[in-house]
Amino acid sequence: MVFNASTRLTGLSLNAAFQLLTAWSLRLAGIPVVHFVCQAGMRPCVLGTSREDYTTQPPCAPCLAQSNRLYTGASVGGFFYQEDTYLASLLSSLSVDDLSCFVYDPKPGASRASGSGFVPSPLFPMPLGSLVLPSIRWALRRHSLPDDEPTRYLLRQYILSAYRVAAEFADLLDEVKPQCTLIFNGAMYPEAAARWVARKLGVRSVAHEVGFQQYSVFFTDGEPTAYPIHIPPDFELNAEQNARLDAYLEKRFQGKFTMAGIQFWPEMRGLDEAFLQHTAGFKQIVPVFTNVIYDTSQVHANVVFPHMFAWLDLVLEIIRQHPETLFIIRAHPDEMRAGTRKLSNESVRQWVQDHGVDRLPNAVFIDSQEYLSSYELIQRAKFVIVYNSSIGMEATLMGIPVLCAGKARYTQYPIVVFPPSQDEFRRQAEEYLVAESLEAPPEHQRNARRFLYYQLYRVSLPLGGFIQAAPRMGFVQLKPFNWQQLLPANSATMRVLLDGILNEEPFLLPEN
Repeated sequence: MVFNASTRLTGLSLNAAFQLLTAWSLRLAGIPVVHFVCQAGMRPCVLGTSREDYTTQPPCAPCLAQSNRLYTGASVGGFFYQEDTYLASLLSSLSVDDLSCFVYDPKPGASRASGSGFVPSPLFPMPLGSLVLPSIRWALRRHSLPDDEPTRYLLRQYILSAYRVAAEFADLLDEVKPQCTLIFNGAMYPEAAARWVARKLGVRSVAHEVGFQQYSVFFTDGEPTAYPIHIPPDFELNAEQNARLDAYLEKRFQGKFTMAGIQFWPEMRGLDEAFLQHTAGFKQIVPVFTNVIYDTSQVHANVVFPHMFAWLDLVLEIIRQHPETLFIIRAHPDEMRAGTRKLSNESVRQWVQDHGVDRLPNAVFIDSQEYLSSYELIQRAKFVIVYNSSIGMEATLMGIPVLCAGKARYTQYPIVVFPPSQDEFRRQAEEYLVAESLEAPPEHQRNARRFLYYQLYRVSLPLGGFIQAAPRMGFVQLKPFNWQQLLPANSATMRVLLDGILNEEPFLLPEN
């Protein structure tokens, strides 16, 4: 069974294309595939949420037309919206905090019928609040949620819709009895609800996200937005692999890369003379790299700190205590991405203004649309502070010590210093600031190179032979290709995907 409802409305996004191609390859290999498809089944869905008016109905008609085109000739199980009145009554008077942690555990007979029958009892209690919370933060482009009626309304609607998805998905699982489910990232509430149901009912669930090369995909049995990557302990890069990685890094350090089909750096300029003169008045430089507060990676990152701004508040205390050090706070380039609906409603820019950070003599703020080279900052740094940005790993690759505050995909290996508590983070920062000199542990750089190689060339499965950029930014379109290219015998990527889905082999591209 295959499901995604949060990758596109119209058009074809990267993840929608990845899933479509995988499903086609499975079908061509003789594997029965059933698509679980939204038929105006959410009120609203995540992508159909209007930030101007939460009560606006989602654009179902063009989305349904796109689904009809994509799934022509396929086996489809559709789901429609039907409100559970008992659940709605439980939600009606709850606050935002209560809704955010709401657990549905109805008394026997209280739950309304859904689809072909009642929701199976093994599904209760169902943590609907936690299942929808990342979605509302993503949809509203913020972490903190105001306790007002519009926000409460949207949370209630997400919870009611998530329950509907869960109920219908459970019914279809019972009918189809699939060997495996293939679901988009599992962070957005429709997919989170479906994946939770599959696991609760003992059905294997595979999920996917964009990979780290252009037009590549990452598949896993784990949490795809955390990017679990297993590297054999004895793996060491040979001369050819080192050369391949160095060639990539040379381009990366010039800003020549994309992520999820987006090129963040249309240009990258070096540090000018005025900036260098300003830095000369300080004993040392410490760059501070932030993230996008609503990004799905933050679900995994917020382990030591409750959220990124709590970490920044502590960093601000450190800045005020060390006037001899110039702290350069860099906003993530995606925070205010021009020409998209992804402008953050809770930004580092606003935090800087609210706390007067830009008025401190030993703090400089670089906004998300200032294309100043982060790598030149790192070269002049005593050490680097990050939350969970990938530039933490890159700073390690450049031989600079890194103090990390949030759990990142690379913290699963010793690549940066990742203190286990806020007090330990503060203590480590103080130790670094007063030290006469610092050096990154050699094993950090070794692990960073091993991890980055695996991230780029082993777990990022290329599908560029089938897709290309579409005229509409952020979308793709299919290339002309012969259907036989999708057969596992003719595609290394499809071999890996089908072996992983059907035989539970690692989703790992062969080295050759």
